[in-house]
Amino acid sequence: MLSVRNVLIGLAVAFTAYLGVRGLLGLGSVESPLIIIATLAVYVAGTWVCLLVQRPGEARSARVEQPVHATPASRLPLGAAIAALFVAAVVPTGIALGVGESVRAEPFATWYIGGIGALMTIVMVRRRPWFAWAGMVLLTAACSAWIGLLLALALGLVGSLMWVTAAQLLVYAIDRAVSDTERLAELQQAASAWQASQAGRQRERRVQVQRALALAGPVLTRVVRSGGHLDEEGRASARLAEGRLRDELRGPRLLDDDVRAALEAARRRGATVTMLDEGGLDDLDADALRVIRAELADTIRGSTSRRLYIRTAPHDSVAVTVVGREEATGTLSDDDSVDLWREIPRPNAAAPER
Repeated sequence: MLSVRNVLIGLAVAFTAYLGVRGLLGLGSVESPLIIIATLAVYVAGTWVCLLVQRPGEARSARVEQPVHATPASRLPLGAAIAALFVAAVVPTGIALGVGESVRAEPFATWYIGGIGALMTIVMVRRRPWFAWAGMVLLTAACSAWIGLLLALALGLVGSLMWVTAAQLLVYAIDRAVSDTERLAELQQAASAWQASQAGRQRERRVQVQRALALAGPVLTRVVRSGGHLDEEGRASARLAEGRLRDELRGPRLLDDDVRAALEAARRRGATVTMLDEGGLDDLDADALRVIRAELADTIRGSTSRRLYIRTAPHDSVAVTVVGREEATGTLSDDDSVDLWREIPRPNAAAPER
């Protein structure tokens, strides 16, 4: 499959092959051609190993097409990195011994300066910086020993050092870009989730407003038409509408048709009902809420209290607490006035009824 990675590998293979061919140009004027050929074979084999070898897991995942920014160059296996150091130590010495002392400074005899520099650039790109710089140290030492440091710098050692340095800076920049891209993707996902939650809350608020208008609209219309003068039936309807509106705003997750009917029946008999949802039900699914609402409706229908307090709160075992009091005044700490205490358990949790 043609990809950016395969194209770059192909170019690198062609370039290293070109450097190796340069070493064959003066084969007829060297002392030991066999040593030159063997050294070139070691160089080409070591370079192509560093280019092509992958870890087993990376080789399998490479078959799956991924975005370019998500697939930086894989880390070179340790064995291949050690092989690259072996090449950096052997090739300069092998070439110097093979060509002979008289022609060691000729272009066909100093190709290894650029060749080893290219190899260490590959090692650097494959994320083995310590091995890459160790290879450059070996190359510098070999050049100093065989042709002299100053001559080696003039013949390309500076360029090789610059290649490796540029490769390290490029790898650092790519890693930063990948990190920033991943961070940006995370922020974008968080922003999308926040927008979705806000859109859901806006829809929920619109539904609540529409329900509130449906509940309070007729009563408000009668109040406006009568100029604020209501009879007993109108006042009772207004109180019921106010109670329904408070229920919709304070505890919408507790409500269904049965619960609404039970609440209205309790208010019609004169009870004062206070409902407050303080959380704890958000993680429950529809089936669990259906069970809780059914038990809540039964509890309200069976109560005779003058004042009912219905409250939810985050709790490990209790979903809803219903407290009924005989009198409409007094403090909740007065146990003598409490005639109903019902704890509706969360699904798969038991709570005692008192």
